[in-house]
Amino acid sequence: MVKLRAKCLLVGDAAVGKSALSHMFHSDGTLFQKNYSMTTGVDLMTKCVQIPETSDNVELYIVDSAGKQTLVEACEKMWGEVSLLCLVFDLSSEQSFANCSHWMERVRAHCRGKHLPGVLVGNKTDLSTRREVQASVAQEWAESQGLEYHETSAKEKENCDAPILALATAFHSLYQEHRETIQNLCPG
Repeated sequence: MVKLRAKCLLVGDAAVGKSALSHMFHSDGTLFQKNYSMTTGVDLMTKCVQIPETSDNVELYIVDSAGKQTLVEACEKMWGEVSLLCLVFDLSSEQSFANCSHWMERVRAHCRGKHLPGVLVGNKTDLSTRREVQASVAQEWAESQGLEYHETSAKEKENCDAPILALATAFHSLYQEHRETIQNLCPG
């Protein structure tokens, strides 16, 4: 059994549901807070994820970062060294989706070009009558950025664990690749 640890950066515009998602991840889908205070810094939560078909675990340190532009620069200093990315937008807000490009630029600059496995999450599927971003458009953009795409509703507890499982699995796969590379370097 292997237990890995990874820091996952959770970013996106203010009010897209990042904190709601992180609480759903952390509580295994049992806690949806109806009243949220805007995140003004970074909140840290941990979540241990069992990797399917293995006895391995990935403990994710989820860094939920403020989305309000006036706070982002200060928060960025607290991001530290990141291993994974979870970029969230609101399916009922075209602007929050358009701003994903800005978030990717900011994260890439912070990580100095290092490739981060990640997911793009379209949250608030429960607002289907107000939907402004089509799944095919978001999927195409995610693929162009090297991200896996998921749609969720933190409020309705729909598909909330899929992004976190995808992130943990991606990190575990990286570990396996690095391990094989090292084993291949050793004379046998």
